[in-house]
Amino acid sequence: MPDKSTNFMFLSSKINSYLSCILSLIIFQFLGCKSVKSQSIHKELISIAFYNLENLFDTNRDTSIFDEEFTPNGAKQWTEEKYRQKLENISKVLSELARKKTPSGPAIIGVCEIENREVLRDLLNTDLLNNSPYQIVHKNSMDARGIDVALLYNPNIFTFIDYKSIPVLLTDSIGSKKYTRDILLVKGKIGNQKLYITVNHWPSRRGGTAITQKFRNKLATINRMLYDSIAAIEPDPAFIVMGDLNDNPSDESVRFILKAQKDIDYVKESHFFNPFYQTYKNGEGTLAHNNSWNLFDQILLSHRLVLFQKNEINYDEHQVFHKSYMLETDGHYKNHPKRSFSGDRWNNGYSDHFPTIVYLRLH
Repeated sequence: MPDKSTNFMFLSSKINSYLSCILSLIIFQFLGCKSVKSQSIHKELISIAFYNLENLFDTNRDTSIFDEEFTPNGAKQWTEEKYRQKLENISKVLSELARKKTPSGPAIIGVCEIENREVLRDLLNTDLLNNSPYQIVHKNSMDARGIDVALLYNPNIFTFIDYKSIPVLLTDSIGSKKYTRDILLVKGKIGNQKLYITVNHWPSRRGGTAITQKFRNKLATINRMLYDSIAAIEPDPAFIVMGDLNDNPSDESVRFILKAQKDIDYVKESHFFNPFYQTYKNGEGTLAHNNSWNLFDQILLSHRLVLFQKNEINYDEHQVFHKSYMLETDGHYKNHPKRSFSGDRWNNGYSDHFPTIVYLRLH
């Protein structure tokens, strides 16, 4: 087995070009901090969620990206009718997400696989969501497929301060370069507590898990550097890493680079807690491949969020969210997530991923 520390040194040398940019970004974050009024919150649960929306494209041809299949004349015959139905399906999930425990819904929802801000506006204009208070944080990335990450937030609970979108350039074994999805870094407050969130969609395993692992390790390292840079100025910050990581909780990127612990009792100041580690080990997942469950959609909490300090928000519980209507009911994929497409065939589903939720409580 290769030595982990050697791997980390190699990764660090590969991303040195990012260091000065990221440090400048962090300094700007603090020196340019906007003055905001804190909001009072009750000692009730606050939910934070993440959901991969599975190729939420509009029907227009964008010549700057490879989205031709998601047009009326493309391979998927992506019509306005199908697009509107997809929006209605996703809005049903979001309108029920975490509502049993937090009636107002999640304070924050990270999302990925969206084409642009407009599809989120259309989503929030659906019948089930048009009265919701959600605001959008998004910036177009340079991803070749044209898919981005974004964050929805309820301003009645989360006070937005600032954000930065961090581009990530990948280099393969033959020297070819391409951009993957940006990392979205958002800064805000819940009550009086400052909170940092990164929203991620790490490179897929297409081409082989081992071959592509270095790309996901790179994204993990950048997240690690963001946390460390903030912690150098604000010791032990409240920091959340969320996203479709395309790795499981036990993989190197999550377990060792981000130092995401499986047991809350072993979380030290520089560590994260991964509440979904044991969920994964118990056989539960957010997506299935070759009849095997993976749990790629994770929400990691920094040490500050598991301290259980008075007047601060801290971890309470978590879940993989799914209802019966979100499942395939028959065939080879029975009880798997009911996806929008099976190949190029319209399946009238929701997503090929289940959402994940973490519940925080003000102590």
